[in-house]
Formats: sequence, structure tokens, C-alpha cells
Amino acid sequence: MTSPHKSPEKAYASPAVFRGGIGMAMAAALVYVADRLTKQAVSSVLAEGESVPVIDGVFHITLVHNPGGAFGVLRAYPQIFTAAAIAFAVIAFLYTIFHWFSMTLRDKAAISLLLGGALGNLSDRIRLGYVVDFMDFRVWPVFNVADSCISVGAAILILSVITTRRCREDGSCTE
Repeated sequence: MTSPHKSPEKAYASPAVFRGGIGMAMAAALVYVADRLTKQAVSSVLAEGESVPVIDGVFHITLVHNPGGAFGVLRAYPQIFTAAAIAFAVIAFLYTIFHWFSMTLRDKAAISLLLGGALGNLSDRIRLGYVVDFMDFRVWPVFNVADSCISVGAAILILSVITTRRCREDGSCTE
């Protein structure tokens, strides 16, 4: 009797899996490129600390060099965030490889957003020693495209964990 499941060697070579992997890499690359281009554009026209209102009092483009983490925490220890970004990228990549077939499209999209954002900010940390932030809503710390994608990707993964049906070996499942 033949198994309805493909052998691992055939599964990895199948066009559907190949397209999915390429799609995931392209999504992460798109996030990375959008992040790089927007940071470069803002950095080329504004000096650090300079702000230009887009919607006065609501949304400004404000150039900030952030050596710390989210919201500027631990500014004196930027190497912690560089190491964390590298570790996250490696873990996300390995997790994806080993769990590819059990991951939903939603999970793959979330990891693509997270990975593209992490690589965008990591690129800044390695090249500049700080992350370039510029989106300023005046009621929230200044952030960038990578931060937005990291936040959306994390929210999608949290939603996935909350809403995914879990089944035990005995066959019983929970919602």
C-alpha cells in the first residue's frame, strides 16, 4: 500500500512548496527593501531631530537615530539588540525549515513580516550603530516600516496561537 504522503525528498522538490518558499522569501525581501528605501529617503532630506508635519499635530516625519530597542529602551546597550536580531533571524529561519509542512499560510506570512522587519533593523544596527526611525504620530514613539511589520507579524502569530485548534495524541482536540 502506498502512502498518500510524499517522501520528504519529493515534498521539498514539489513546485507548490517551492513557490511557497519563494513567496515567503519575496515577502520578507519586499519588507526589507521598503524599509531600506523609506529610511534612505527620509535620511537624505532631514537631519536627526528634524521634523516635517504631514498632518499638523497628528502625523509628522521626524528623523530619529535610535541605538536602543523599541521605544528607545536600553539605549546604552545596542549590542543586545544586534545579537537578539541575529538570533531571531536564525531561529525563525530554522523554525520555518523544520515546520514548513505544518505551518499555515497565515503563519508563513507572519514570519515573513517578522523576518523582513528584523533584517531591516539589523541592517541599520550593523551599518550605522542605530536604527533609523521616522514615523511620528506624536502620541507614540517614533518608528519605521520594519517596526510596523514586526508588530503586525507578531500580532498575526499571537492570533494564530489563540485561534489554532490543538489536537492531542489521544485524538481529543481543543479550540
